[in-house]
Amino acid sequence: MGSKFSSPLGRVLFMGSPLYGVKVLERVAEKFEIVAIYTQPDRPVGRKKRLTPTPVKIWGESRGVPVFTPTTLKGEGERIASFKPDFIVVASYGLILPKEILEIAPPINLHGSLLPKYRGASPIQSAILNGDRWTGVTAMLMEEGLDTGAMLGWSYTPIGEKTTPQLMEELGELGGELAVEVLERFEEIRPLPQLDALASYCKKITKADGAVTFKMPAVEIWRRYRAFIQWPTIFTPLFKIVEMELEEENGSYTPGEILKVDKREGSGVVGCSRGSIKLKKVQAPGKKPVPFLSYLNGLRLKVGEILPER
Repeated sequence: MGSKFSSPLGRVLFMGSPLYGVKVLERVAEKFEIVAIYTQPDRPVGRKKRLTPTPVKIWGESRGVPVFTPTTLKGEGERIASFKPDFIVVASYGLILPKEILEIAPPINLHGSLLPKYRGASPIQSAILNGDRWTGVTAMLMEEGLDTGAMLGWSYTPIGEKTTPQLMEELGELGGELAVEVLERFEEIRPLPQLDALASYCKKITKADGAVTFKMPAVEIWRRYRAFIQWPTIFTPLFKIVEMELEEENGSYTPGEILKVDKREGSGVVGCSRGSIKLKKVQAPGKKPVPFLSYLNGLRLKVGEILPER
């Protein structure tokens, strides 16, 4: 199955973009020759909209590896084939691979979920949002469908109270170890087809996904906070929630009621449709982040009163 190595270590063409991709790439590069890297183009970042390279591009250029940043892979087949890769390894790249590239060398994707669950663009966030206890990485052979290829191996980790960035780093480490194991044993592995009947799909995250209201259950707001802490963050009509904790999962309260404050910590507990959350830092539009208690004092709101809806 697949091609034999053309060099003692094997030649890998890598495709990836964020920190998750770097973690996988670093581990693969310890054992295999990285002949070229494909990553997303530089994007404007921050208020000043500075063009910023992906973490994978920074890694590749610092090590003298050829890096390419096309907006589409159509017409890239000839150039990719010229590197004579034994494998194409993909980890959160962001572009669909056309058939001509899939046929150059065995294409192996390190997908950030336990397939066939969460095929698509936001597997890590989706596992947090749905309150899953476990998540992981699946190594799979790529085909033209969306994350539908036969599986080559898995690695698991408990979610607990972790955030998306924490899980992304952890899954990147696990994905790198899994990638090396799969590449080294590729000829022996018997691919396992996915059961489409068990498949679920996750969409691309949008800014609107960060909108929350105290009419939601506290646990839902907590999950969104952890899932979207990096982007798009979470926000009420009044403020962005910069730092928070889940205070109580159940309990019946008036949504938006200020239940108690902690003067030493500068925090306050707010009731939700079910349960309550502790708000530590918030940020009103156009303002700097402040302790929640400072925000309440600015509005002259006290314990027992209701936060306005807008």
